[in-house]
Amino acid sequence: MLYWEDIVGERLAAMSEPLALKWPPRGKASREHAPATLVVRVESGFALELQHLAGVVIERVNVHLGFACIDRIALRQGPLLRKNARKTRPAPPSEAQIAAAAAIVGDIAEAPLRQALTRLGARIIEHSLDRKPAP
Repeated sequence: MLYWEDIVGERLAAMSEPLALKWPPRGKASREHAPATLVVRVESGFALELQHLAGVVIERVNVHLGFACIDRIALRQGPLLRKNARKTRPAPPSEAQIAAAAAIVGDIAEAPLRQALTRLGARIIEHSLDRKPAP
């Protein structure tokens, strides 16, 4: 999951990392959305604290994604794979890119969905401007 540090905060991100989203099996007749389980690797001494904060993490992830994507967290204790690989944070999109994305998104009634789509659109616009056309 991208932007894990932005979603859960610097302190939680330093001691955990998302591994996978596990979706439940869906029958052919079922059209309803069944929430997934977020699998998170945590440092051994931090698992209990993250278990207590699971509700907050679920809420933050769902707000970031713009819908009720997950409903539970499964913790896997162990050393983090990315602990020493400190990535630099990408610069936020410019105001012009955010405004262009907001104009494309339009007037969606649900604020969390509108905000998530605007963030996504701004990143896509930013990425498309970074690419140079092939000669």
